[in-house]
Amino acid sequence: MTFLADLRELVEFQSPSEDLEACKGVVDLAVEIAARNLPQPAEVTSAGGRPVFWWGSKSPEVVLLCHLDTVWPIDSYLPLWREEGDQIFGPGIFDMKAGFLQAMYAIKDLPSAFEKVALVGTTDEEIGSHASRELIERLAKSAKATLVFESSIDDTVKIGRKGTSMYRITVYGRAAHAGLEPEKGINATTEIARIVLQMAALENSEHGTTVVPTVMHSGSTTNTVPAIATLDIDARSFLAAELVRVDSAIKTLQGSHPEARIEITGGINRPPLEHAATAELYQVIEKVAAELGFPPVGHVSVGGASDGNIAAAAGGKVLDGLGATGYGAHAAHEHIFVSRIEPRITLIAGFIKELI
Repeated sequence: MTFLADLRELVEFQSPSEDLEACKGVVDLAVEIAARNLPQPAEVTSAGGRPVFWWGSKSPEVVLLCHLDTVWPIDSYLPLWREEGDQIFGPGIFDMKAGFLQAMYAIKDLPSAFEKVALVGTTDEEIGSHASRELIERLAKSAKATLVFESSIDDTVKIGRKGTSMYRITVYGRAAHAGLEPEKGINATTEIARIVLQMAALENSEHGTTVVPTVMHSGSTTNTVPAIATLDIDARSFLAAELVRVDSAIKTLQGSHPEARIEITGGINRPPLEHAATAELYQVIEKVAAELGFPPVGHVSVGGASDGNIAAAAGGKVLDGLGATGYGAHAAHEHIFVSRIEPRITLIAGFIKELI
């Protein structure tokens, strides 16, 4: 079978992160596809109760880190496969089933890959990698390179990613009749509104630090002083120290009313992928590209996080964004460019050969 035939099978097997049976099924399918393309068999392992695709060394020098889960609930992206000129549309094709398959095809003709490389496909990346985090940290600590096959932006690689923090702030006030005796209540809405303004003040554009109030709920009826309000916060930064600063500020919040009670859950989810972790491998891939006669690869830093953040925080050397070129991750126009598949596989094969 060809690359596109293999890819179509993988994309049309829907695998939303929350559907454990679907994730088990897509890993089984990936093992079947590997059997058609690789000289040694892949296997299904597990991490934190989640299925994991594994091919290659148990103590790899180079980790090809991928995920096979997607953000798309079953049948929420239809049709599952649509070709339009040089573009192919489908759920998870860009993020990141094409990247996983490109990694597989890149090691097809590398004789020593099975002894030195591991191709790993997790199934919980889109929901925070809580189950696979320990596995990723262990691999990154012992490997000399962790290559992350998240999608590429215009054929570049990603040398920086913001770290992420998620919080829920709950304010407990006291209900009272809004017309007869509002002074006897403690208004959770006004308390949470003050907190929203405090969140905005925590941002720092110099380091790309954003602190975004997202979902807010408050009140019960139109004539009652609200007794409870909740606020979700999405905080991100390119610097770990900034996430720590924001974390401390959020966790020490105080209400303006002495009897209002504030409850805070959440914290830092993924540390940033900082340039110190990616600089060395970036120089290597540019060297390989030049030797192959390719134009410079180029690099970007982005706001979204990936498992590369976890690998870097564990002390690993990382390069991210090695997957497919296209657009529309998590969007209704998610797609890849067919013409960019083969050159990317050639580049990645040369890069891995250089590293091992």
